[in-house]
Amino acid sequence: MNSERLRWQTKLAYGAGELGPAMAGSTLIFFQLIFLTNVAGLNAGLAGSVLLIGKAWDAVTDPIIGWLSDKTDTRWGRRLPWMLASALPFAICFSLMWWVPGLASADNQWGLFAYYVTVAIFFNTFYTTLALPHTSLTPELSHDYDERSRISGFRMAYSLGGSVGGLIAAQLIFLWMAEAQATSRYLALGCTISLIGLIAMIYCLTGVWKVAIQKDQERRRLTQGSRSVMLPIKQQLAIVLSNRPFLIVCAIYLCSWMAIQFTASILPFYVEDWMRLGSNMFPLVALTVQGTALLIIPAWGWLSTKIGKRPVYFYGMIFCLGAQAGLLLLQPTQTTLLFFLAFFAGFGISVCYLIPNAMLPDVIEYDEWRTHQRREGIYYGFFVFLQKMALAGSTFIIGQVLNWAGYLSSGPGQANPIQPDSALLAIRIATGPLPALVLLIGLFFAWIYPITKEKHTEILTQLAERRLQERSINVDPDASREDPI
Repeated sequence: MNSERLRWQTKLAYGAGELGPAMAGSTLIFFQLIFLTNVAGLNAGLAGSVLLIGKAWDAVTDPIIGWLSDKTDTRWGRRLPWMLASALPFAICFSLMWWVPGLASADNQWGLFAYYVTVAIFFNTFYTTLALPHTSLTPELSHDYDERSRISGFRMAYSLGGSVGGLIAAQLIFLWMAEAQATSRYLALGCTISLIGLIAMIYCLTGVWKVAIQKDQERRRLTQGSRSVMLPIKQQLAIVLSNRPFLIVCAIYLCSWMAIQFTASILPFYVEDWMRLGSNMFPLVALTVQGTALLIIPAWGWLSTKIGKRPVYFYGMIFCLGAQAGLLLLQPTQTTLLFFLAFFAGFGISVCYLIPNAMLPDVIEYDEWRTHQRREGIYYGFFVFLQKMALAGSTFIIGQVLNWAGYLSSGPGQANPIQPDSALLAIRIATGPLPALVLLIGLFFAWIYPITKEKHTEILTQLAERRLQERSINVDPDASREDPI
């Protein structure tokens, strides 16, 4: 319907709201652990704990903020007040994540730990109160199935651009401030991304404000006097956990994200301490991996439509495992080969991003086949929770491994010390064999994943037949059919 079509300017503005969180998330994944150890001077074990606490808190606040935003009732709608109130605190807290307070010293580890844990809790709270209501606006801006897909496309374009944009910003700032202290470089990076995110969110709010309020008023009129019935949370979880294909996809997704985070967290240590290239070179290596991954995703997506998602995952793992074997054997003088392996790894990383997310709609449709209901929200919510737990757990593990291996941190203004052999070996193992082991576990679950291309077609056929039958008075909608799985 034409009335459901939004102006492209509105969709462009809406998508811009994803830019700040995407750039912030990408920067934290790649730089936060090495910043805490090599710039702020926190020992690796405590640094990993900061990230664990921050992400665990982030995962806990998601359902709370989601529930609160659903219950919000203002003349500006449900989502806009949250976004407006969170934009500036989000930017300030992200900048504070990259500031080294005056209390930083080798003798004040717990004071430094308390500061970064406090800032991480506040930052992740405002990240959720900004990003979750923004994402929740997608279905509220339009009721049209295809228009929602277009709106999501704009948002994902900004998300992908932001994930690479954070690395580009780091590369430019580190080169521009090459002579400055690391504390100044990282603070400049944090403030730059905060400013970009704040401007993008102002543009988003300005562009969608009137439309969002109008759509919320329409929602109020349509739902006036009606009551929505929601299943108890225990019953919802019981349904989710009884879906075997979904649990398998969760295992694949968890292994994929843990491997990505293992590599992202340890890669700056690998570039600086093992390859001895200096902090200015790491953003370029990370950009090679991420840029390749984002460029190759459409090709993998096309191939998955031809041969199926599971075979594509197997092919992608060949690239991942090959790159990790190469990184384990790579020597400090082989800089050119490092960039080749980063490019090679990007082909596999793109599959880790793509395939588990592409499998999720299939298991949702299988759930609809089983239960006669669609419940995308709880499935996607569970996926987000798994992602955040993978990010938290894997970064914590890396921090503990480095601490156990005797990694030497350096404080503000200090040169990075020469690392002991035990720490260098731990860095190499965490770069190659550790993520490879996790991916091999993921390969096992991909092997037993039951929804092939043919079985998915059968599910869709049976769903279409049942919908036709349910429109007929004389046909039992619960007529049994053979489970295609």
